[in-house]
Amino acid sequence: MTEKVVIITAAGQGIGAAIARELAESGYKLALMSNSGGAIKLAEELGGIGMTGSVTEPEDLKKLVEATMEKYRRVDAVVVNTGHPPKGEILAISDEDWHTGLDLLILPTARMARLVTPIFEAQGSGAMVNISTFS
Repeated sequence: MTEKVVIITAAGQGIGAAIARELAESGYKLALMSNSGGAIKLAEELGGIGMTGSVTEPEDLKKLVEATMEKYRRVDAVVVNTGHPPKGEILAISDEDWHTGLDLLILPTARMARLVTPIFEAQGSGAMVNISTFS
């Protein structure tokens, strides 16, 4: 059986890093990204590939998928992990903050889906999970 490959965003620390460690223990090959550079260090430790980038930048997501395909020739799973959007009383959140939330939570998932769905279809399988934190 072919080794499974997972892409994980915001994987430099916290939940993203914990997911990377757990999936590496389960035998997954890793492609990690974070905006802090921590994903590069973690990828080196766990034997995967890592890059610095942001889930809010479409080009960064594209580069991550391209690097994954170049190295592993497949993507079996994607964890779109992000931080949290602006917080506050729901009726007091400004339009600007709502857009920030959409840019952080919804658009990265849609953009990643556009990138990996053709890969999943060609392989006959694939899975994607979206995770965000509150605090």
